[in-house]
Amino acid sequence: MTPAELQNRYEQRLPRMIDEIREIVDIESPSFDADASRRVADWLEEKAKQISPEFEVERYAAEGVGEHVIIRAFAGDGKANLVLGHTDTVHAIGTHEKNPTRIDGGKFYGCGIFDMKANIVLMFEALRYFVESGERPSRPVNILLAADEEVGSKTGRPLVESEAAKAENCFVFEPSAAGKVKTGRKGTGTFTVLAHGAPSHAGLDPEKGANAVTELARQVEKIHSVARKHAGTTVNVTTFHGGAVTNVIPDLATCEIDVRFSSIAEGERVLEELKRLTPLDERVRLEFTGDINRPPLERTEAVAALFEKAKAIAAEFDYVLEETQVGGASDGNFVAAMGVPVLDGLGIAGDGAHTLHEHILVDDIAHRAMLVTMLLSRI
Repeated sequence: MTPAELQNRYEQRLPRMIDEIREIVDIESPSFDADASRRVADWLEEKAKQISPEFEVERYAAEGVGEHVIIRAFAGDGKANLVLGHTDTVHAIGTHEKNPTRIDGGKFYGCGIFDMKANIVLMFEALRYFVESGERPSRPVNILLAADEEVGSKTGRPLVESEAAKAENCFVFEPSAAGKVKTGRKGTGTFTVLAHGAPSHAGLDPEKGANAVTELARQVEKIHSVARKHAGTTVNVTTFHGGAVTNVIPDLATCEIDVRFSSIAEGERVLEELKRLTPLDERVRLEFTGDINRPPLERTEAVAALFEKAKAIAAEFDYVLEETQVGGASDGNFVAAMGVPVLDGLGIAGDGAHTLHEHILVDDIAHRAMLVTMLLSRI
């Protein structure tokens, strides 16, 4: 099928794609809501089997988060193209009343529509095309939809890494960045520092106490100094808590630290420097916990080559595809750390991820469906 014919197909299917996007968005599924996650998994299995009863649908229960889903299509020899996404959103049940699923001025609004439920429909549209046309993708296609990506992929990560070991390439359907795909993502780490001091009466004998809040406040500048702006490394204290009542010198204070880094070496450097924090008040003990959550998705030669192929494919139907690198992480970071080329941010153009004005652009739906289909056909 020529690009013109494929474009005609998806323009004709646009109303049906809109209907299916509305269906899955309206199944609210916040992280840690296992029942909601299972409802989405039911929808996924039903839709996959409607496209082809030969597709294998695997559901993996994960305590507290629901079910991860893997759809295996067009089995064959050789490594697969791994397609990644997630079913959980940041929006609590009932949030759709504040951002109802609707189209207004060419924007398709809904909770989780941009990040990233609309893009699941793109995956299914590509599978449907291959089934109905009789063509086959260039490789077997394994779709993994995790249930806890928004909260760190604690249970999803082992599945992601297991599927990555079987993959030649990985296409991640996270939101695009103003239409741009993501060829680089920073790694992430979350850490906690606790200061353990000694209490005393704040009015009668404050000098007998060791003020944990004062100690930790003095540590904040030291923590921030670990950042390296020129290397793209950010280190930020994001929460700070201490004390219990106003007339007692606080014996406990705690802060959380968000770390972002562009290379594995930078992540390791930050970790080691934070571990070496020492108290300025010798009566206070510092306790450090946490670890690197996601390694970086680095723009390697293989990633750059994968992007260039995608860019050339897009140009065949006059679709301008650009790349960018971002600070946020995704499950694609785990895949990249295993040496598999990753193209992230393949989702429909839009804006407002995690907000009440979250939306996608209706005009981009058919174009993105074309791109995805051609990628799976050619690469």
